[in-house]
This record gives sequence, structure tokens and C-alpha cells, in this order.
Amino acid sequence: MRAVTPRRSVLYMPGSNARALEKARTLDADGFIFDLEDSVAPDRKGMARSQVVESVRAGGYRERELVIRVNALDTPWGLGDLQESASSGCHAVLIPKVDRASDIHEVEQVLVSSGAPKELRLWCMMETPRGVLRAEEIADSTDRLECLVLGTSDLAKDLSAQHTAERLPLITSLGLCLLAGRASGLSVIDGVFLDLQDEPGFRASCEQGKRLGFDGKTLIHPKTIAIANEVFAPTEEELDYARRVVEAHALATEEGKGIVVLDGRLIENLHVDAAQSLLARAEAINALAQAN
Repeated sequence: MRAVTPRRSVLYMPGSNARALEKARTLDADGFIFDLEDSVAPDRKGMARSQVVESVRAGGYRERELVIRVNALDTPWGLGDLQESASSGCHAVLIPKVDRASDIHEVEQVLVSSGAPKELRLWCMMETPRGVLRAEEIADSTDRLECLVLGTSDLAKDLSAQHTAERLPLITSLGLCLLAGRASGLSVIDGVFLDLQDEPGFRASCEQGKRLGFDGKTLIHPKTIAIANEVFAPTEEELDYARRVVEAHALATEEGKGIVVLDGRLIENLHVDAAQSLLARAEAINALAQAN
């Protein structure tokens, strides 16, 4: 079983906002994406890069994951972003608008030539129709790749799709990215919810994301962290049942029984694996809380 890293809540922080970078040190999101791309005006790109790299190097973010979203390599800022991020000490670099595996290979080559350590991971924004159609190719592109991040706002725009409560216009895209990510053993994080005044709608979006299989949700405001953390964490009821599944299977194995029935339901190895994964996820969440 691969190591579990909680990614229930991953908050975008504009790299040009020094106060936001400082505030992140006090927030309980599981991870932060320090953004050099969409949220930064062209005339502030250089300043934002220096500010983000300095903040990451300074530390103080406890055990939270720190990810830098760079500008694309075909922009005036992409190369510098990658060169500076390579030695910043961040956990991962998030590549925007990935269309194909070669996009990732180009980024990886720059990072390696810039002295990036072997443990530096790559995350990919899945936010274009072509990228979604090539999700399997992208997910298998490199061992450095760790996470697919849905960019549902850009994707909806390119699809000429409407934003609806059920997100039916995006379901195919969400499913393709989840399939590709899970087939390659990657984390997959759901896209943002735009209406900060609609708390019930945000909760419903998180609950849908959990049902679909996402590890967590990207966020655009600190006030949404608590709900995302709550929804994407295992419930006590789920954990109690998972423990009972593991215990019932272990007892049956000791007794040499080939069939396990719990609460009238047949328990197979796949159910035991799922239960163990859920318990490991809860342990990782508790460990993160205790470390911070």
C-alpha cells in the first residue's frame, strides 16, 4: 500500500500577495499551491516568483505540502519559474494546461538541469479538452508525477459548458481523469467552487467529489478549508465499519474459513483492502493534525 498523504484541502494562494503567503503558515489546509500563473498580473510575475521562493525557503508552514504553480514554458516567465522552483525546497511543481506527456518531459528536463532533487514531485493541471483526452498518456509520463489537479473553470470555458450544481457537463472529464489517475496510482484533486457565498453549494460539491473518488478539493478562500477537511475525511461510522471488516476477516482467516459475512454482507479481499486504505487515510490525517 502506497504512503498516504492527506490532500483534503489544497488552497491556492496568489504569489504576489505577501500577506496571503504569511497567513498560510497559520491555516489548516492540507496543502498550499503558491500561484505564479493565473492570479498574478504580468507586471508582477517577477516579484511574485521571488516572493514565493523566499517564503518556501524560509519555511514555517509546519508539515503542509507546498506546491508552486509555475507559468507555462511557452510564456516569458516559465523558464525562470522552473529554474527558481527547482532549488526552493517546495514539495512539488504544478504544471498548468498540460496537453500531452511531452509537456511534462520538457518541464522535467528543465528542473533536472536546474538541480532539482530526486524527491521533487510534479503535479499537472488537467484543464484542457486535449489534456483530458490524453489523461492516460499524461498519468503515465514520469515517475515524478504524483497528482492530477482538475482545472474545472478553464475546462468548462473551453467546452462551452455551463456551471451547474450537479456538474453534469463535466462528469465525463472528471471520470476520465479519475480513471487515468487511479490506474497510475496518482492522487486526483477536484476543481474549485467559485461561489464563496454559497456554503451549502460548496458542501454539496465536496460531497459529490468524495462520492466520485477525489482525494480532496482545491480551494480559493481560507473559509472553505474546514468544510473540505470535514467532508473528505472518513466519518466515524465509516471507520467503525472498516475496523469491523478487518477484524472479521482476520478472525475468519484464523479459523480457516473461506467465506466472511458481516451484517449479512459477503466480505471479500477487495473490501478488506478498501477498509485498510480508509483506516490508513484516517491515521495520516491524525498524524498531520498532531504534527501541527
